[in-house]
This record gives sequence, structure tokens and C-alpha cells, in this order.
Amino acid sequence: EALLDLPYAEDSRADVDMNVVGLGAGRMIEVQGTGESGSFDRRELDRLLDLAWTGIDAIGVRQREAIEGAGFSLARLL
Repeated sequence: EALLDLPYAEDSRADVDMNVVGLGAGRMIEVQGTGESGSFDRRELDRLLDLAWTGIDAIGVRQREAIEGAGFSLARLL
């Protein structure tokens, strides 16, 4: 089962540890995946990347809300 942002107690026992850092528009800065207790296939990699993008998109929404909620214009900051 693919899960997002596990607490350490679960993360340390996961079969696969995947770290993804991304920007908007599907651009990636880092992708790091390790089969902690074996290997994983391309289909699982694709599922993990899709799940990571779900989280990255959600974080982006919350970041924009926080910036705009603090009275700043995101367009002016960029």
C-alpha cells in the first residue's frame, strides 16, 4: 500500500522509501527511491510518483493560501 508522509516509526519499516521534491508544472528537483527490503517495479514507481505529486500539489495550494492570507500578492513575489 502506497502512503504519503509517514511518521518515522512507519517510515523506518517501509518496503520502499521514496523522496520526491518538485516544483509547479510537474518539474522535479529530486527523486530518490530505495527498496529497503527488496526491489520494486516500474508500475510501483509510477504509483509512488503519482502519489508524491498529489502531496506536492496539496502543499503548493496551502503555501499559496498562506502567502495570500498574509496579505501578499503571489504574482508580485514571483
